[in-house]
Amino acid sequence: MDIKKLLKELKKHYPEAKCSLDHKNPFELLIATILSAQCTDKRVNMVTPGLFEKFPNASAMAKGDIEEIKKIIRSTGFYNSKAASIKEASRIISEKFGGHVPGNMKDLLILPGVARKTANVVLSSAFGKNEGVVVDTHVKRLAFRLGLSKHSNPEKIEKDLMKVLPRKDWGFFSHALVFHGRSLCSAGNPKCYECFLKGVCPQKGVKTGKNKV
Repeated sequence: MDIKKLLKELKKHYPEAKCSLDHKNPFELLIATILSAQCTDKRVNMVTPGLFEKFPNASAMAKGDIEEIKKIIRSTGFYNSKAASIKEASRIISEKFGGHVPGNMKDLLILPGVARKTANVVLSSAFGKNEGVVVDTHVKRLAFRLGLSKHSNPEKIEKDLMKVLPRKDWGFFSHALVFHGRSLCSAGNPKCYECFLKGVCPQKGVKTGKNKV
């Protein structure tokens, strides 16, 4: 795999690739990312404006009525566990970190509902820190198709990607693959016949557009 060429093509076609979760600050991004588990970013973006209007910061969320929180986030799925996580995470942020979302991996990982993927999203998009590569379903699928990892475990995939990608591109790469996965390299019917990565992707595809991946 020619990593330089891969990144060049991704930057050419997705120059504005960025986090698709709407947010104004690290707290909003953290909560939105927790809500995005098993849910589309589009749905989360429909829910969060009302949530943050009612509970605009960690202190307000921590003191908020959990039943009201559940009602607002219900459509994101798993709303019972998500409500508990964001309320408790907000309490910890308010009490332990002075109301500010911590900007390091160690402290983020002590927050309920936060695993390495969520922490990477927050660090990269809210703090501009590339501590790792975000591996969501799109990145997992495309990393395998592009021959960048043979693993199915997200943490192992992340390690493989960190070895071959320049650190400065870790954040961009994840966002670009999400864009690419949505627009061309879908799970069920990747459009290999019109993909601009044909020159670097090991998948052969077919000219008719039928899926052979």
